[in-house]
Amino acid sequence: MEKNHLYVLWTNDNPVTAEKMVFMYTINSLKRGWWEKVTLIIWGATTRLVSVDEDIQEKIKEALDAGVHITACKACADQLGVTEDLEKQQIEVIYWGTSLTDLLKNNEPLLTI
Repeated sequence: MEKNHLYVLWTNDNPVTAEKMVFMYTINSLKRGWWEKVTLIIWGATTRLVSVDEDIQEKIKEALDAGVHITACKACADQLGVTEDLEKQQIEVIYWGTSLTDLLKNNEPLLTI
C-alpha cells in the first residue's frame, strides 16, 4: 500500500525557512500532485511565529486555500499563550504527543523542519 499522506513537523521559527521550504513544499505538493494529502504540524517556537508574523499568516491562508491541513500542538500553544490566535486563523489546535508517536511507530511519511 502506497502512503500518500505527508506529515510535515515544523519546529523551526525562521521566517525564511518557513517561506522558502515549509510553505513552498507543502503548497506545491498538493498543487502538483506529489502527495494526495499534506498535514502541517506547528510545534514549539513556530506557534508564536504564526501568531505574530503577518507574512506567515498570509502563507497560512494560502496553504489552507491549497488544501493543506494545518494543526498545532496545544501544549505549546497554551504554554506560549497563543492558542486563541491560532484558532482564529482556522488552525486546528490539539495535543500531538500521542499522534506523533503513532506516526513514527507506523513509519508514516514525516518531514521535520
